[in-house]
Amino acid sequence: VLMLKLWNKDRIAQASDILQQSVSSQVNDALENRPISIQLRGLTCMKGSPARARVVYAPVLEVGGEGRLVRACKVITEAFVKSGLVLERDAKQELRLHATIMNVRHRKSKKSNRRNDSFDARAIFRQYGEQDWGEYPVPAVHLSQRFKFDEGGYYHCCCSIPLPEVAQSE
Repeated sequence: VLMLKLWNKDRIAQASDILQQSVSSQVNDALENRPISIQLRGLTCMKGSPARARVVYAPVLEVGGEGRLVRACKVITEAFVKSGLVLERDAKQELRLHATIMNVRHRKSKKSNRRNDSFDARAIFRQYGEQDWGEYPVPAVHLSQRFKFDEGGYYHCCCSIPLPEVAQSE
């Protein structure tokens, strides 16, 4: 949802407190205390074109399209902006919910100049550009730390808040 500037343990603790204490109930209110699911469909380039792609991602769509997901994201964003944990330039960026599929930043390359690194993704777009990647329930909001990973290879979760769950049928 948002990149925070958490360069020390105090700022991580502050962000954790905001998420768990200040924002949790407001997020559930924005979701109308109902479960939320997303759909991943198609592919898009972050900037540029498939011929010179740097980041390829699947857009995140809210199942049902009621706008609850965007409202919940706005609650989170506003709380962190108000706290001063977000750089001004990041606070002004448009929300772009996505699942990154490919990123040249993570390419193992001998090139020393990664700024201009790109790849031709046109064949990928021809084959998978309209692919429906499925629907997924969103069980929680995580405050994740970049460049630190858990045993499963996911970003380290500093803290999380649960979201309303789908009722289990018997």
